Amino acid sequence: MEAVETQVLVAAQQDVVWWAWTRAERITQWFAPAARIEPHPGGAFELFFNPADRTRDCTAGCTFTAVEPMTRLGFTWKGPDQFAAVMNDPDRLTTVSVTFEPAEGGTRVTVTHTGWGEGEAWAEARNWHVMAWRHVLDSLKGALESGKGDLCCAPPEHADD
Repeated sequence: MEAVETQVLVAAQQDVVWWAWTRAERITQWFAPAARIEPHPGGAFELFFNPADRTRDCTAGCTFTAVEPMTRLGFTWKGPDQFAAVMNDPDRLTTVSVTFEPAEGGTRVTVTHTGWGEGEAWAEARNWHVMAWRHVLDSLKGALESGKGDLCCAPPEHADD
C-alpha cells in the first residue's frame, strides 16, 4: 500500500522545528500531553495520548530508527487502539520519516509513513493516518508560529491545556 506523505511549511527556523520533535518538553506542547523522547537510534519515541493510562492509545515501545541532526528523523509507529490488531504487532510496526528542509519563509516538514499492509483493515488504518498526520502538522505549525501549544491529539479533557 502506498506511503502516506504530508507536508507543511512552518514559519520557523530549522533548529526550532527540529527541537519541537526531539525534546519531550516541546513535543508535549503540540503533539501529545506526555512523551518520552530519546533522540538517538534505538532511543524511545513514546507518545502518551492519555497520560493517566500509559498502556492505551500510545506509542510505547516505539524507537528512533534514524537521527540525522536538523535534517531527518525516523521512528517506528503504533496506531491508536482501534487499529492495534492490524498495526501494533511489535515485530511488524509501520515506520515514519520526518524531514526538515530550509525553505523560503521557514522550514518545510515532510512526514512519510510507510509499512502499510494489504486489506480492508489496513486501508482503514491508513486513511485514518492521512487525516491524523495532517492534524499533527497543522498543530506543529500553529504552535511554532503562534508560540502557543495546541495538542492535536489530546484526549478531550486535555484539549484546552
